[in-house]
Amino acid sequence: MNLVEELRARNLVHDIMPGTEEQLAKEMTSGYIGFDPTADSLHVGSMLQITLLRRLQLAGHKPYALLGGATGMIGDPSGKSAERNLLDRETIEKNIAGQRRQLEKFLDFDGSKPNAAVLVNNYDWLRDYTFLEFIRDVGKHITVGYMMSKDSVQKRLETGLSFTEFTYQLIQGYDFYYLYNSQNVKLQMGGADQWGNIVTGTELIRKKGSGEAFAMTSPLITKADGSKFGKTESGTIWLDAEKTSPYQFYQYWLKLSDADAEKSILSFSFRSVGEINTMIEEHRQAPHLRKLQKAIAEEITTLVHGAEELSFAQKASEILFGQAPVEALRSLNEKQLLEVMDGVPQVTGVKDTLEGEGLDLLNFLAEQKVFSSKGEARKMIQNGGLSLNKEKVSAPDFKLTAEHLLNERYLLIQKGKSNYTLAIFN
Repeated sequence: MNLVEELRARNLVHDIMPGTEEQLAKEMTSGYIGFDPTADSLHVGSMLQITLLRRLQLAGHKPYALLGGATGMIGDPSGKSAERNLLDRETIEKNIAGQRRQLEKFLDFDGSKPNAAVLVNNYDWLRDYTFLEFIRDVGKHITVGYMMSKDSVQKRLETGLSFTEFTYQLIQGYDFYYLYNSQNVKLQMGGADQWGNIVTGTELIRKKGSGEAFAMTSPLITKADGSKFGKTESGTIWLDAEKTSPYQFYQYWLKLSDADAEKSILSFSFRSVGEINTMIEEHRQAPHLRKLQKAIAEEITTLVHGAEELSFAQKASEILFGQAPVEALRSLNEKQLLEVMDGVPQVTGVKDTLEGEGLDLLNFLAEQKVFSSKGEARKMIQNGGLSLNKEKVSAPDFKLTAEHLLNERYLLIQKGKSNYTLAIFN
């Protein structure tokens, strides 16, 4: 199975220019994808394009990751409903540095290999290109009618499209032309919303350089409910561990619906298509085991954060949702505990109240609104539904003392199976 056949089997081909498959079969081909430096971290929404470059390299071709140091200062109208805020040079450089570190985890940059990955920044060739030179050398080859026909332009005309954004496709087209001439890059890939910009590049290469270049796009990934992939109620799922902890990252994949898990494992896993199809069939026979979710969560977390962080994420998940002993919870240091509890509702207490005979648990739970009343809390305890630090509370007259705290400050309150509150005593 060649690269394009495999991508089709994974439902990852949306549009492809005639001759692309033949070019990839003929010789080692250099191909690129552009990344927008709007943040100092890439996110789960970028994963498809990152893994496409990785698949290109694993198939023996040479991947180029283009970081848009210049185009990031302009703004791409594709897939947008409004013009974004323009970033300053310093911010863009910071963002590029962060994205560069992440891309190096996925691609092999060993220069001794013929298909070693390459990072390029379009600011390097656009910063000294004057406006007059650009409209003379590039603008004359692409008609206004051609530019206006693009879906990304048509959609934005209704809400307003600045000249700055209108020219974006010319600049992206020139990037392709530049890489074609300087690095022999013959293929550009991207999301389906980039098709118009990509083929502007192939058109410029044909008209200005009498050359032949190729294009391929992948479908935009969305969840089964129509929401944006890589987004949760709490926000974007980042690849940077400081923005989204490895535990939260692992949990994102683990919580995918069955339909999204099937789509995700085909899109992002590097297992063979045959193995994945077998796993999907097994999952459908016993969906309650969540084999697909576990498999993709393990593979992608290892790829992004490493085996050690995966091990911690699994340990934390077992503590919260499995049958891990209380010693496992107590083994977490403060940083790890807070990482696991990020997003869990919090209440506060005064440490001095734990001295002497201790703090009455029912009063504390009612005062902090963990329960609506002492009666509700008492009933939960009597029914065996309340745990503190993963240990069942059996006595309604239970007293809290400093000995119960984790890391001398924290108390994990659990109602039922997985309803948690973190109490912090200062």
